[in-house]
Amino acid sequence: MRIQEVIRRPLLTEKSEQMREGGNTLTLEVHPNATKIDIARAVEAQLKVKVDEVRVAKMHGKLRRQGRFAGHRPDWKKAFVRLAPGEKTIDFIELV
Repeated sequence: MRIQEVIRRPLLTEKSEQMREGGNTLTLEVHPNATKIDIARAVEAQLKVKVDEVRVAKMHGKLRRQGRFAGHRPDWKKAFVRLAPGEKTIDFIELV
């Protein structure tokens, strides 16, 4: 897997913003097959910061209905990346 394929998008929610400001932790949607090592290498290469810890969670796709037809959204993986002490916090507005 290439480094450019690992990080899909940042997750910008109220909780993730509090984690980013208070605990220096980024919340990202990543490729479902990416490992913690892949995620750490991708963040260090693309965002130019040092990574202290990576935690991941598999999110299950929700059941969605359209009238009588039902389907599932795909499963996805969320990563919580804590930056090393002393690293500058990333503003995702700068990346867009």
